[in-house]
Amino acid sequence: MKAIILGADGYLGWPLSLALAQRGHEVICIDNLATRRCVKEVGSTSGMPIESMENRVASLNKRVRKKARFIKADITKGSTLRDVIRREKPDAVVHFAEQRSAPYSMINEKHAVYTMENNTIGTLKLIYAVKETSPGTHILKMGTMGEFGTPDFDIPESAFVNAKIMGEDKYSKILTPKWAGSWYHWTKVHDTHNMLYANSLWGCTITDVMQGPVYGTRTKEITSSGLNTRFDFDGVWGTVVNKFCAQAVLGMPLIRFGKGGQVRGFISLQDSINALVLLLEKPPGKGEYRHVNQFMELFSTLELEKEVKRAAARVLGKELETMQIEDPRVEKESHYYNPKKEILEKLGFKLAWKLKDNIPEMLRDLEPNKNLLSRYKAVIRPTVKWK
Repeated sequence: MKAIILGADGYLGWPLSLALAQRGHEVICIDNLATRRCVKEVGSTSGMPIESMENRVASLNKRVRKKARFIKADITKGSTLRDVIRREKPDAVVHFAEQRSAPYSMINEKHAVYTMENNTIGTLKLIYAVKETSPGTHILKMGTMGEFGTPDFDIPESAFVNAKIMGEDKYSKILTPKWAGSWYHWTKVHDTHNMLYANSLWGCTITDVMQGPVYGTRTKEITSSGLNTRFDFDGVWGTVVNKFCAQAVLGMPLIRFGKGGQVRGFISLQDSINALVLLLEKPPGKGEYRHVNQFMELFSTLELEKEVKRAAARVLGKELETMQIEDPRVEKESHYYNPKKEILEKLGFKLAWKLKDNIPEMLRDLEPNKNLLSRYKAVIRPTVKWK
């Protein structure tokens, strides 16, 4: 398989590039390095030191037969994306090249507009590049379970549902209702609708992945520091488990939003990469739109906090406290949450990491970087508010 990874410098993009290359696939990495710039903008850095993309790819190429390539490019500008797809005729294009932080999108008008433009334009340019130069290419787009919000109905593993509208006796096929929780999450909803429309118009082959929050410091292919993927832990870019683990290493109180009743579907970095590889190696049929809910375990924030505290006591010898703050987001503090997932299991997916087993490994990985984390302690507490 020949795969183009858009956003290959990212938390998921780099380990996916590693995994595919080490499985013998040809990999072309594209990134404009925007995440590095945006993380620096808010005064933070990666909690696991990372090399430049050039050095990363050079380290990778010492280990694989088919050499990976890196192209620095912004897919929202110019013709680079179209030119590469036309020339390479890839089997798959993986779309991670989006601004991925909800808090970053909510900082102010400038950041909201950047997020909307970057994410929506990039997706549209990808759709047209594939449609016009390589229509047989499989597009795998990374969405988010956050597109749905926290509805009172079971979240289906489907883009459509049958529903009765305004008391009618008959059922109508409608798009699965969604209510996103940030400008970033709304761009993902727009992506899904644009991909569905492209599929209906031109028969584009698409896998749309609705993924829950990802946690973890490494995958099995990350065997040296030169192959590290980034690890964000600050109040703008970090996800909840990763933030809790960084706070634990520093001996800080774990910062909880409200009472901690918010429930989400979580997946380890290793399981995320395993699932993505599986979806690429077992693509949908030609012209098919495949919707996949990608998460493994459901946890409330309070349950995550307890798991991190238990692991910190065992691994670090630290008894941690909690700092409860007002939730800076606009979200329900207690809610129904029951998303469905069947497709990955039907394809043969096997769980590699449970959260309770992964957290101790994360703490062990982060402990040697305690001094680095400490230098950026000031940006750990959230500063962006939705209202």
